[in-house]
Amino acid sequence: MRKLCLALSAVAVSISVSAQSTGNVMDSVVIRENRIQEAYGKQNRNIEVLDGRQIKALPVKTVNELLSYIAGVDFRQRGPIGTQADVAIDGSTFDQVLVLINGVKMSDPQTGHHMMNIPIPLAVIDHIEVVRGPAARTYGVNALAGAINIVTKVPTGNEAFVQAYTGSSFKEDTATGETYIGWGVQASATLTGENKSHILSYAHDEGYGYRYNTAYNANRFFYQNKTVINDKNEIDAMGGYIGNSFGANAYYAAPADAESEEAVETAMGSVKYTHRPTSRITISPRISYRYNKDDYIFVRKKPVLYHNIHETNVVTGEIQSSITLNKGVIGAGIEYRNTSLSSTNLGKHYRDNIGIYAEYKHYFSNKLNASAGVYANKNSDYNWELFPGVDVGYYIKPELKLFANATMGQRLPTYTDLYYKGPTNIGNASLQPEYAKYAEAGVLYDKSIVFAKAAYFYRNATDFIDWVRVTNTDPWQPQNFQSVNTHGVTVQTNYNISSHVGLSNNYRVSLNANYTYLSLMIKSPTSDMSKYAIEALRHQATVKLMSTLYNHVQVNVGYRYLYRINTNDYTLLDARVGYSFKNMLLYVDVNNILDTQYKEVGAVPMPGRWMTFGLRFNPVWK
Repeated sequence: MRKLCLALSAVAVSISVSAQSTGNVMDSVVIRENRIQEAYGKQNRNIEVLDGRQIKALPVKTVNELLSYIAGVDFRQRGPIGTQADVAIDGSTFDQVLVLINGVKMSDPQTGHHMMNIPIPLAVIDHIEVVRGPAARTYGVNALAGAINIVTKVPTGNEAFVQAYTGSSFKEDTATGETYIGWGVQASATLTGENKSHILSYAHDEGYGYRYNTAYNANRFFYQNKTVINDKNEIDAMGGYIGNSFGANAYYAAPADAESEEAVETAMGSVKYTHRPTSRITISPRISYRYNKDDYIFVRKKPVLYHNIHETNVVTGEIQSSITLNKGVIGAGIEYRNTSLSSTNLGKHYRDNIGIYAEYKHYFSNKLNASAGVYANKNSDYNWELFPGVDVGYYIKPELKLFANATMGQRLPTYTDLYYKGPTNIGNASLQPEYAKYAEAGVLYDKSIVFAKAAYFYRNATDFIDWVRVTNTDPWQPQNFQSVNTHGVTVQTNYNISSHVGLSNNYRVSLNANYTYLSLMIKSPTSDMSKYAIEALRHQATVKLMSTLYNHVQVNVGYRYLYRINTNDYTLLDARVGYSFKNMLLYVDVNNILDTQYKEVGAVPMPGRWMTFGLRFNPVWK
């Protein structure tokens, strides 16, 4: 608890500081929803944003690792450099969260374990948006506990980015005698013309892992194009690929799977056409595609013993639109989604899903606004259902706002939930969707030096899909019979220290601090053991201190305190020290400085102290 008190003290300090100048800082970030897009400060929901400055400063190498620093996000890795990871929001399971790239869904119908197979390197990310709470009226099914939208940059000039790094724990694998070491390179270029812009990027990560049979090899490609035809028409296209192979020791069935290995390939692409017949009307049809192949071998030298290959294809067609009125905005859309699976274990299955969106936001005055919306969904395996949502915001002062919202959501069973057959896990073809009702209220304060937000929420999840068993020797099997009630308190703050204390332009120092508290009550008619319902974080505190000294020296520190309900608490401390000159940055990252021994998933021990040396080159030209 002493560690938690230190983190809460940092939060309290940043809240108590009084701002001395006006101007809404966070309104510079526009939340990129598919229909109604508004500045961050005008949203009436609890949305967390990781902006570009934090992304550049944090001691991370992949988009997966970035999520560990976002309030309310429980990012749980099974291996280094995001080889395999699950993401949850405010006590959810990994299947209850939806991940998107520029509004395009990355969910995998086989399992949520593959949703974080993201082909985007850090250099092309503008910001990351996290919507906390069911987001059905915004993004449709499977956003039961929230959604994470990764927004890429829109190039404004010609720019190159090259980064190379290598790191080690300086420990040896006693089985092979090799020192645990990893290395990687990332390169991207943005090119702009009169009516076009391009982003092309590549990243490679490779290493021996950090313990026996955790070596990895990953390649990421990403391309983005924007073509402005005229002032009424434009086309946005993107495509990406990631090939990721790794040793999967203890990932799914410890200790029997010490010799397991896995290879996952993901390809995605989308084309969006935007038409503005008038200054008030926007119509945006889009088609997108996602392919995933998962190749898992239980004993790598004897694949005949147990070898699963799963392939999924997801095709989505949608039309989104918005109409701006004198005192409001109407948003409407329709989506068709086809998913297919071909698997040596799960068989062959198909699904069709139709979703219809409608929402309206009304501005009663400069102080009061409210919105209401509904999402109607029909799946080929389930009936039509409606998921409404409402929110309201009231400005006591221009910098002080009260907000509240209520919404609902749904999560469909994955193919693994339904059909998996294995020695330790057996699916349940009788599963039904799970549902959530959510209500939240909070206060937001936004000035040029201080941003602070605090909120309380309640989520009631029914027909909760959890893998359970009666004894330790039984296989896990999913059931619908549980309900989970979650109460939560969240606090977020940003504090521009250098501006407040009047430091010269040679010094830039800022503090970001967040805290989340969760209280979960599980209602179950049996005493079966739960695999996922009791793995939530009761306490989560993050503090990020970012500083630039003498315009050249960077000192950035990330602190995380986590207390998981069914395990002990632990503290993680990371830091980056760098020196920049012209267009180059030399840096040293030290992750897990305290060499904390901890686990995020099951029996998988995470890496201890790890040191990385890197070089970044970022020239810009006309």
